[in-house]
Amino acid sequence: MKRKSNFEIERLKGEKMERIFNFTVHLLIFFCLFTCTFFLPTNFVQAKKKIQPEKILYIPHDNRPIVDEQTIAVIEKVGYQVVAPPEEFLGNREKFGEPDKLWKWLEENCKKDIRAAIISSDSMLYGSLVASRKHNIDKQVILDRVELFQEFRKKHKKLPIYVFGSIMRTPRSAEASGYEEPDYYRNYGANIFRYTALEDKKEVEGLNPREQKEIDFLQKLIPKKALGDWKERHEKNFSANEKLIDLARAKNFNCLLLGRDDNAPYSQTHMESRHLKKYGTGLEQNKFQTIAGIDEVGLMLLTRAVNDRTKNIPAVFVKYNFGRGAETVPSYSDEKIGDTIGAEILAVGGRQVYDVGSADLILAVNTNSDGQTHEAATSPLNGSKERPGTEFFVDIIQEFLNSDKSVALADISFANGSDNALMELLNKRGILFRLNAYSGWNTATNSTGFALSSGILSKRMTYSDKKNLLTTRYLDDWAYQSNVRNVVAGQIKWLRGNGVYESLDEKIDIVTDETSEMLNHFVKNNLQSANIVGDLKVKFPWNRMFESKIIFATEQK
Repeated sequence: MKRKSNFEIERLKGEKMERIFNFTVHLLIFFCLFTCTFFLPTNFVQAKKKIQPEKILYIPHDNRPIVDEQTIAVIEKVGYQVVAPPEEFLGNREKFGEPDKLWKWLEENCKKDIRAAIISSDSMLYGSLVASRKHNIDKQVILDRVELFQEFRKKHKKLPIYVFGSIMRTPRSAEASGYEEPDYYRNYGANIFRYTALEDKKEVEGLNPREQKEIDFLQKLIPKKALGDWKERHEKNFSANEKLIDLARAKNFNCLLLGRDDNAPYSQTHMESRHLKKYGTGLEQNKFQTIAGIDEVGLMLLTRAVNDRTKNIPAVFVKYNFGRGAETVPSYSDEKIGDTIGAEILAVGGRQVYDVGSADLILAVNTNSDGQTHEAATSPLNGSKERPGTEFFVDIIQEFLNSDKSVALADISFANGSDNALMELLNKRGILFRLNAYSGWNTATNSTGFALSSGILSKRMTYSDKKNLLTTRYLDDWAYQSNVRNVVAGQIKWLRGNGVYESLDEKIDIVTDETSEMLNHFVKNNLQSANIVGDLKVKFPWNRMFESKIIFATEQK
């Protein structure tokens, strides 16, 4: 056998050493990768997870901007992806919505990656909130739809399910109802309201002879067919709500909230609420509540879902303006605002604290010293002139902010819009965009629930996102609702075409142009600190002036 030369022997040794070296290097690389994978810092792993946001399913009770896209925007700015049904399935003012299509959509979209479901029972049973008042659905069909919640729970045993629905409202008049009641309410609405108020009072404390005579007269005055229809509609809703409470007792829901839509201390709504609360005796408050208000409840339960998901129990300190404060009973409500806010804090998964130093959030509540609430758009009191408490209240807010406290402002001295004097002073002092949240729209309970919820969630938002949400509220609640709306409303009868405040019809285009122009003028004079780029446009999705959809230049097609 031919012997290898010394040169070959050295070459082979070199190749062997190179193979050993390469193997060692690859082994070290593998070990490093293995170590990094299993011992990455926690914050790096969490950051990686945030690339794919968690999903929450939400079915609102109609398609109005405030309960649909504006509510969704709050949750999405926290970092969640909200899965919501197509707008054509939801109800509006004239179209009732599609319960059967919504149930099908719910099943198709409630997949394994959904972390919680917040569902309007009004949409699932009747089609929408308005439909719950005006439908002609057979009672058994409604109750059968309630049973579908139980079937849904069986298919999704581990999914957190939060359901909210309404206890039918009792408007004081046809005008107060926005004409969203059956047609006979236009003629007999005020009489029906008074009749049910006396019925409620009769149960609670009894009637004096004059009141008994009045209720007897009203019973004869209101046509039997109209009063019978009114009571039948309420009875259907009441029975459905009882059945929902049964499902809550059987642990089909993580939480059930039944909102008392527009009502009064004595009314049909208040009476039904008392009976439903009694029917739910034994259920823990964090599992079932009747609560004043309805349009804010969707955001409240979305907030509750986020708090439950993150195991967060926010501590909330409530500060009122001087005077009646917590004792104020606002218009469209049946209880003291202090009681409402206490219930709302519990509903969102928080706790009320009485030491400001231990609070995660301060809810500042702007009330009038005499405990009265007025209409923002029409009251002569809602001007630029400061009222008793204006400067006092702003001083308190400024002190909290200067102490690095998180402040959410619920502006409820006026219904359906902001307090002009308060807003002008906040603006003058440069406070508007130092707040964590603001709300002054519609009823007092709408504002307190929305401000509370968005205030709690704001601590998880960027400054830019908070400013974006604040800008939307200032444009809607202050600029539009308290100022522009009433000016344009006074001009409608002189504008060309057929149409009125409640049904714009042929006038909708010209009203849109007039309102948009005035809103942009208001912004230039009062909201320059918002740094809004381009002109805004206002639309009226429900063909009336009561609510608006404000579109930024970047969103316009």
